[in-house]
Amino acid sequence: MRSEKSNRAPLGLKVAAAAGLAFMHVPILLIFLYAFTTEEKSYQFPPPGLTAQWFVVAWNRPDVWAALMLSVKVASIATATALVLGTLCAAAVSQTRFFGRETISLLVILPIALPGIITGIALRSAFSMADIPFSFWTIVLGHATFCIVVVYNNAVARFRRISGSLIEASMDLGADGFQTFRYVILPNIGTALLAGGMLAFALSFDEVIVTTFTAGQQSTLPIWMLEELIRPRQRPVTNVVAMIVVVVTFLPILGAYYLTRDGDQIAGAGK
Repeated sequence: MRSEKSNRAPLGLKVAAAAGLAFMHVPILLIFLYAFTTEEKSYQFPPPGLTAQWFVVAWNRPDVWAALMLSVKVASIATATALVLGTLCAAAVSQTRFFGRETISLLVILPIALPGIITGIALRSAFSMADIPFSFWTIVLGHATFCIVVVYNNAVARFRRISGSLIEASMDLGADGFQTFRYVILPNIGTALLAGGMLAFALSFDEVIVTTFTAGQQSTLPIWMLEELIRPRQRPVTNVVAMIVVVVTFLPILGAYYLTRDGDQIAGAGK
């Protein structure tokens, strides 16, 4: 029996882990700090003073609300589209066998593997060739390309954990395809779809590169933040908005983590 002391991580490994966490999260803490600074034109460390006035300023700025609402609308529709198409793709790839199945699976996940700038250029070229004006819907289509991948990855992993005996038993008992999906498949993949939808929403909400190529004259919240950083006044407002983005994206990711952490068991196994 191994002793408790032998199970402890070496000091060097602990220091390395702490350094890695600090490298990733200290910049985020600085965003929170500069949201309260009294200096509005530059970033001084330490801040010359602390104030909460920038929260009131950000609340009363209509351009912040317009950008925020646009981001929420785009993320919501892109996520809904991804849930439908990603689930259908996952069901086809995981539940059936046909020629070229692995190739189709690769093509589905390819958009998220490519650099965002390549996807953005490709979409912009396609929209221009088709004479499609850049609008709200071109942003949605651009975001849906990678949101589908997120939903697909979650759904296909859960589909493969569903025992075929459950579906066969449902069919033997007289259920049609829709009833089998509603009462057998959906309860087993529901948390995976919810997690995939949360991650897709978070990715869409703070996406910058693809949005730059597909937005035209519109500004989502991340684009608005980039434009505000070059202005010489009221820079802390950008940090206040960044805090909102951190919260909005962190909560779905945290929820997705808790929904999928126990999803390694095969539904119907051993029954």
